[in-house]
Amino acid sequence: MSHDHDHLQDDDLEIPAPGLQRPRRLRRSGPMRDIAAETRLHPDMFCQPHFVIPGTDERQDIGAMPGIVRETPDKLLHTVEADLKLGIKHCLLFGLPSDKSPTGEGAMDPDGPVPTAISMLKENFGNDLLVSADICLCAYTDHGHCGVIEDEEVLNDDTLPLLAGMASACALAGADIVAPSDMMDGRVGAIRVALDLQGLEDVAIMSYSAKYASAYYGPFREAADSAPSFGDRRSYQMDPRNALEALREVELDVEEGADIVMVKPALAYLDVIRMVRDSVDLPVACYNVSGEYSMVKAAAKAGLIDEARLTVENLYAFARAGSDILITYHGREVLKEGWL
Repeated sequence: MSHDHDHLQDDDLEIPAPGLQRPRRLRRSGPMRDIAAETRLHPDMFCQPHFVIPGTDERQDIGAMPGIVRETPDKLLHTVEADLKLGIKHCLLFGLPSDKSPTGEGAMDPDGPVPTAISMLKENFGNDLLVSADICLCAYTDHGHCGVIEDEEVLNDDTLPLLAGMASACALAGADIVAPSDMMDGRVGAIRVALDLQGLEDVAIMSYSAKYASAYYGPFREAADSAPSFGDRRSYQMDPRNALEALREVELDVEEGADIVMVKPALAYLDVIRMVRDSVDLPVACYNVSGEYSMVKAAAKAGLIDEARLTVENLYAFARAGSDILITYHGREVLKEGWL
């Protein structure tokens, strides 16, 4: 049997030269790659979340989220001022109240930590800073669920007035955007009506339209002290197996008056971000959540990854998928360390 092919010499092989198109031409250097880049990141896209606690002159580290803290409104003022100097013009506030109750009335307290912080921030920074307030009862209820409970069931319609009251308190304090994250049906409409009746029609609604019942929220529940005391949130947050359902949720929120729609989490739901981007002509936000952040931090601490490259790669993925607004805990460090 002949094995002539075993004796072929290199000069016997005729490998055709590449044609006229050579994609590598546009990858040869940093400046060349930059001019050919299809996706751009800019500080204007970043929204930095903050956890606000009652009182004054206090800051608490969050063990599960290195570099992120809980702080009182006066401390927050200095943090946000430094963020503004980096180019972060948008913040999202979560509150931790002094007292919790079955129905979370503290969320509507005009003297609560979030309305207090909003007033201080807007008084000091005015329109140079965009202030969003998360609207949900989970941190304010003693059971940790996002609505009113009866026989261990979250009552959708009974929760809506409380959410509208919380949104009103934040809007009256000066919030530019209220961001309902509870996933009750009809909450965008209820909030829009409540705001408009009070002459607050200019306050925008950024709805957590497609918020999934995700395991990625673990560190946040430590940060906001909002873990449910029984059961879970799968009866109101979305099933991770579903994507078309996200489009139904988005469509309903738009009909009810949402100005911005959101997908949460981000990293495991890039397909959903793209579907939503293709289905609406409103700004699309994504939330790069606590678990995504903490996994990067843990892997970096263990020496398993290049933190700067991986962080920026993830942010580009969110933008490439179609996100206009990136809610991320990484923003401050990315800009401070010059990772972009």
